Amino acid sequence: MARSFRLRMAVIDRETESALDATQDRYGRTVHHRASAIARDRRTQSALATYATHLAEQGHQLLQAARSSLDQLPKAPHTAAWRELLDALAASHAEITRVLDHPAVPGSAGEREQHTTVWPHLAFWADYGSIAADLADQHHQPGPQLSTEDKHLWTEKARAARRRGELDPIESWYAADGRLITVAYLVQDDTSTVIALAGDLDTAGWEVIGHYEHESAAGRALPRAVPPGVLRPDAASRFNRPEPTPERPVQELLQEVIEARTAGEVSEALLTAAQQGYEAGPLVRLERLLDTAARFSYALDTVRGQQLGARLDALGRQLAFLTREVHDAAEDLAATVGVLPPYRTPVPPRIRLRPALSTTPPTAPPRSTAVTRRA
Repeated sequence: MARSFRLRMAVIDRETESALDATQDRYGRTVHHRASAIARDRRTQSALATYATHLAEQGHQLLQAARSSLDQLPKAPHTAAWRELLDALAASHAEITRVLDHPAVPGSAGEREQHTTVWPHLAFWADYGSIAADLADQHHQPGPQLSTEDKHLWTEKARAARRRGELDPIESWYAADGRLITVAYLVQDDTSTVIALAGDLDTAGWEVIGHYEHESAAGRALPRAVPPGVLRPDAASRFNRPEPTPERPVQELLQEVIEARTAGEVSEALLTAAQQGYEAGPLVRLERLLDTAARFSYALDTVRGQQLGARLDALGRQLAFLTREVHDAAEDLAATVGVLPPYRTPVPPRIRLRPALSTTPPTAPPRSTAVTRRA
């Protein structure tokens, strides 16, 4: 239900983005506002129809099942936040169904206002309805655990394989009891076994909790995954993102440098690449990307995540230094007031010449008038 709605919303989002692209200029600024409003209205109408199909009738039961499962989970700091999230989903569900039951007159100002009001609720369900679905699935009972002796034996095998570089992680998730579970391939004597580990692989405390014939068997036997977290709890929705800021593509800046005749033109392209502020250049945007990726790595709360976070942090600082250097070099280039010397003459393009319109076409070969006699 919720997952099907999210998948369909992703399709609607892609279609809408394609329509909105046609309403923007080359830098992403909206120039055809009426067409943009029409595309957003169609998006909301499609989302309402999809919600009516997948969640209007089943949404309430899904939330009840999620709350029931949540009552059975071990107490943890995030369970209270999940309850608040389920309450918010219930409020959004009520608002969406109210609009479905009492739609405004098509094409009226009331419909536009209704669409503007209901869209954040639809986007909220598309983003986080899957959390309710994940919580509702927590009734699954995992298979029997290994004995203490088997745990020790398989853990030693896995540690030896890791030292040899023959332990290949496949997937990881958090269980309801807070354990980090990782499924991996253990390679030994040219054979591969699917095993499950509990704990951070880069610490000394992890252990093997099961071995299986294949990944599907591991999925059936292991505890279900609880919903993963988010980097920024107050971040904008994937389906309700703010309009992007104007951006100059690197390819365009490169072409401007190729076509430049003066140092000032090249300087302008470099200054654009290193520009700070609202219309930040690509170098600054890349710096922000590295900084955000570093924060994500730190937020993983694993040893490896901390190491990669520090690595990305260092790369971000190096890029910030490089950006300042590019800015300074651009200003120095502009100060040269240089122009390219005339001996750098362009090469004429290789264009196939066509005969002039007044040219007489060549004479066609004479046609044979001989008649072939039949035998």
